[in-house]
Amino acid sequence: MKAEQALIDHLVATTGLVPAEAARVIEDVVAYFDEPVEAYVRRRHSQLKTYGAKNDAIFAQLAEELRARVVAAPQLTERQLRRLIYG
Repeated sequence: MKAEQALIDHLVATTGLVPAEAARVIEDVVAYFDEPVEAYVRRRHSQLKTYGAKNDAIFAQLAEELRARVVAAPQLTERQLRRLIYG
């Protein structure tokens, strides 16, 4: 049995989802965590700027979010975060 099928079976048994829905949820979660760090930082920076956050607060929040991700991202300094955004 593939690990993916075991996970689908687990979700079906514990959530009441049908197998197709459980597979879709798994695909969505994997896609979310498959996003490269650079893309994540740029996307979140843009989102936070949209809501009026200032860069100092954004960079602190990004560093915290990256530390908390399930698939650990490398620890980035504020300078590295700036370089990812502005090149």
